[in-house]
Amino acid sequence: MEPAAESEAESAAVVIRRGVPRGAEAQVAELYWEAFGRKLGAALGPPERGRDFIAAHLHHDRGVVALTPGGDRVVGVAGYRLGGRALTGGGLREVLGSYGPFRGLPRLAVLALLERTPEPGELVMDGIAVDPAHRGTGIGSRLLTEVAALAAEHRCTRVRLDVIDVNPRARALYERHGFSAVRTEQTPYLKRLMGFGAVTTMHRAAGARPGHTREQQR
Repeated sequence: MEPAAESEAESAAVVIRRGVPRGAEAQVAELYWEAFGRKLGAALGPPERGRDFIAAHLHHDRGVVALTPGGDRVVGVAGYRLGGRALTGGGLREVLGSYGPFRGLPRLAVLALLERTPEPGELVMDGIAVDPAHRGTGIGSRLLTEVAALAAEHRCTRVRLDVIDVNPRARALYERHGFSAVRTEQTPYLKRLMGFGAVTTMHRAAGARPGHTREQQR
């Protein structure tokens, strides 16, 4: 096969499913940390503890995953916030319980900087991550399409996400899927702490692209 054909075949073989399967929490946490560890490290690091914290406090029904054909491995995940809950959970009690009051309180302050509250009629994506070995195969596109379809089914009118200035590849993917930048917030105070100096908010109308199928969580 030509490389493009191989990528299309690999993407088609992957199963898109709503909900994180039980037992796959560590896989999802690993993907999330690989994608967002620089940003999350100040709040949840070191890496091993951060991955454990994410895995222990996932909201399984707030994610869309890409599974290998046998369903034994998660190779992509898109998390979203809806109805007051996001894929990554854990509040005051959980943070203090895991890190202690002395180290936990500053971490809560950092997490508050990352918090994004949906407006009425809005679904907020809080992250999309694809296994490095499967990038460039269309999995990210399929996850985005599924999240947009899910938003429409929940009668949301738009999907919102934030992309940082040091991730132009992600922004290009979002733009290809109809997201448009609506504002950019300069965050120089986060440059040393989290590695980025600006955050751009993007919107797209909710709804699925025609011709895509999906597997609902049973």
